[in-house]
Amino acid sequence: MKKFLSVLLVCTMVLGLCACTGSGTKTNNASGIKAGFIFLHDENSTYDLNFINAAKEACDKLGIEYVLKTNIPEGQECYDAACELADSGCNFVFADSFGHEDYMIEAAKEYPDVQFCHATGTKAHTELLPNFHNAFASIYEGRYLAGVAAGMKLNEMIDNGEITPDQAKIGYIGAYTYAEVISGYTSFFLGARSECPSATMDVTFTGSWYDETAEKEAATKLIGSGCVLISQHADSMGAPTACENAGVPDVSYNGSTESACPNTYIVSSRINWAPYFELCLSNLAGIPTDYVGTISTGSVELTSFGSVAPAVGTAERVEEVKAELQAGTRHVFDIETFTVDGKKVESYMADVDTDAAYEGDHEVIKDGYFNESGDGLRSAPYFDLRIDGITLLDEQY
Repeated sequence: MKKFLSVLLVCTMVLGLCACTGSGTKTNNASGIKAGFIFLHDENSTYDLNFINAAKEACDKLGIEYVLKTNIPEGQECYDAACELADSGCNFVFADSFGHEDYMIEAAKEYPDVQFCHATGTKAHTELLPNFHNAFASIYEGRYLAGVAAGMKLNEMIDNGEITPDQAKIGYIGAYTYAEVISGYTSFFLGARSECPSATMDVTFTGSWYDETAEKEAATKLIGSGCVLISQHADSMGAPTACENAGVPDVSYNGSTESACPNTYIVSSRINWAPYFELCLSNLAGIPTDYVGTISTGSVELTSFGSVAPAVGTAERVEEVKAELQAGTRHVFDIETFTVDGKKVESYMADVDTDAAYEGDHEVIKDGYFNESGDGLRSAPYFDLRIDGITLLDEQY
């Protein structure tokens, strides 16, 4: 009997260790739903931390059991993780990175009774699997608002004699030269230029969503080349840290960096994924094929403004522009506000269906603006125009 009890105790300890050595679980299930989440990185990535916090918030609010898997690469590991989650009883599985999509589709075909959802993906509307879904948000509006804050800062620097109007050059660090990143840096630039018409922007790419060293080096290089304000579409603290060290204003992404960069942080935009997770987990049978969260749904947010770096009146001005965006009296990609090779873009066939040849398949200029992520088209961005005023220093695919 002692031997049996000893073996039972050891087995119990081992099972307990197995439950605790995963990337995180919660077991107060009251709904019959179990959610699994796949993240490209862990809490050290601002991008993934934003998703992790939203997943926990939504599941805790709804009393749903959940499992988190972190540091899952954009490869076969994602398929394996999705299958493991499905086999463990998850009837909702979500992945957060663009390169996860094909592996999530593969898993969805294998587990038809499980709902698979994927952020930033492009194929749900063409695959038409009843259990595979894409989601994104109109974050281009959030980036535009952050750009308004940047433009006001540039104006303040000009008014203070720190720079001349022709020196109002922004530096931007992107991960890859994808439509998502192009849409992001373009909307940010248009927001900045709506306040500071002389603004220009240089963009460099790291070839990675998360590389703190490369992002810091990129920001340092941009600052050295005359960029007087920095923003980013990359996921580490590399660029904000470089800005704080150099005393250069910074607009971050996916969360406030004020605690680490109190003197240079202006504001950050982010997608709040909690409303989407709550929508899905409240009605697994009614998940949209393509979901676009907005400012109105609480999916597009600006974090709090910095206490030192923002120009006077920034918060008030941003609220004015936000109201115009919500009312439809202002559009981020208004064709009157940009040109391509010196010409206004009055018609454009975008590659919405992401065919192998990347050929345009949908007219996306509507009522005088580029209709990004709208009107029944896919949720993920497809804005890929190279507008005047922005210089790409390199490209990464």
